[in-house]
Amino acid sequence: MKQVIRAIGAGVLALGILGTSGAARADDKVTLGVAIPTADHGFTGGIVWWANKAKADLEKAHPDLKVIVKTAANAPEQANQLQDLVTVNKINALVIFPYESATLTQPVEQVKKKGVYVTVVDRGLTNTSAQDAYVAGDNTAFGKIPAEYLAKALDGKGNVVALRGIPTTLDNERWTAFTGVMKNYPDIKILDAKYANWNRDDAFKVMQDYLTRFKHIDAVWAADDDMAVGVLKAIDQAKRNDIKIVFGGAGSKGMVKNVMDGAPMIKADVSYSPKFIYDAIKLTAEARLKGDKLPATTIIPSVLITKENAQQFYFPDSPF
Repeated sequence: MKQVIRAIGAGVLALGILGTSGAARADDKVTLGVAIPTADHGFTGGIVWWANKAKADLEKAHPDLKVIVKTAANAPEQANQLQDLVTVNKINALVIFPYESATLTQPVEQVKKKGVYVTVVDRGLTNTSAQDAYVAGDNTAFGKIPAEYLAKALDGKGNVVALRGIPTTLDNERWTAFTGVMKNYPDIKILDAKYANWNRDDAFKVMQDYLTRFKHIDAVWAADDDMAVGVLKAIDQAKRNDIKIVFGGAGSKGMVKNVMDGAPMIKADVSYSPKFIYDAIKLTAEARLKGDKLPATTIIPSVLITKENAQQFYFPDSPF
């Protein structure tokens, strides 16, 4: 039986079965490891900032809690960090934002087999039995919302190019949702879709290639605000004026400001805040301190950001 609850605040849906079987005793101390990617672009910069804020806030509030934050520049480094967290730091709970889905699934599974409670964030594993809980943004909506917006803005016809992130389950979810909508518009042609690793420099190179190969492009789904920055730079350097819309994603303060200011190609964005790492750490820590478990899945909705509601999503003091 599924139970639906509210978690953290309005707009966060948790879906799953609540229970305490296999849970730590409420009087146990909790040593919680946090494994996340390094700040190699704006979004992961936000992830690192929010993770360290969670550590500071939660350790201050809970004397029986220790939070250890590790950042990794690649998947093998993150796998090695998991071993250290278990053998050296003796963690009994883990919150992990996997660098990659497939590569990290077995290492995370080994951690869980050691009796560590595992919460996976955002980039899901290829085997869900390797986790106890999953916290993420709404990746289906993240792909669906831009597709619906672009289809309407293009009046159902035109040429679109797309940039994907890193090969992960969440990228697959977004791409499946995006193309699922576009199948309803046979006069919209997706000319190509390449991985640009959620990185503005890689996106710049991919977009340069698109601009060289395709003489007419109506819109770009950049699928990430950092990648959108690289796309815009490439368009500007090529002095192309055929492209009407560049749609990013995640609601970075720079892109939201562009939406607010009515920038020529940035008409809208979709929310996907890195704050969910804070929420995941808080949920996991407080549940384990009580000896409880989280729902199996907690989904944080994505919302279309337009000029009309952009002010609600603009946080100038945030790192992202």
